Amino acid sequence: MSTEITAHCIYSRVSDITRNRRTGSPGIIPISAATWWKWVAEGNAPEPIKLSPGVTVWRTAEVLAFAEKLGGGES
Repeated sequence: MSTEITAHCIYSRVSDITRNRRTGSPGIIPISAATWWKWVAEGNAPEPIKLSPGVTVWRTAEVLAFAEKLGGGES
């Protein structure tokens, strides 16, 4: 079995993706959590994955591709 971790298997929570005022982290995309959830609801952001009733995550590779697209890069 391979121990190599691939990007499509890494997940991020909303606190990793957005600006976190509590920790001071800018996040992958420096927006508020409210803006992120709005984009998700509108279908503009990558589709979330529900791990349990209280845990929602996104594939980090998809979030990075989305951030690149927002920045005007090709993905």
